[in-house]
Amino acid sequence: QVQLVESGGGLVQAGGSLRLSCAASGRTFSSYAMGWFRQAPGKEREFVAAISWSGGSTYYADSVKGRFTISRDNAKNTVYLQMNSLKPEDTAVYYCAARPTMGSSPFGYDYWGQGTQVTVSS
Repeated sequence: QVQLVESGGGLVQAGGSLRLSCAASGRTFSSYAMGWFRQAPGKEREFVAAISWSGGSTYYADSVKGRFTISRDNAKNTVYLQMNSLKPEDTAVYYCAARPTMGSSPFGYDYWGQGTQVTVSS
């Protein structure tokens, strides 16, 4: 069982930066690949980024490639999403999730956090 708690969301102007954190409970965190997803009002949940259990592999949605960076610290049971050059279209609730192997489909993820709101003003 893995419990996930996101933090770090907020209101930022376009062009600004935020760093999201996702703290995990449970001794098996380091055995899970982690992902970040987002969901804007009226839209489906979409993939943002994923990282392997070791942190050695990462994968990004085209819409955030070059602007967002996913990382993890297994000693702290935490995964991060550094978001730079934010745009109004990045506004959404951001969720972290865990699954045994890396993937971009939300259906493969076993555990989800409650989400944190990110709002980017123009």
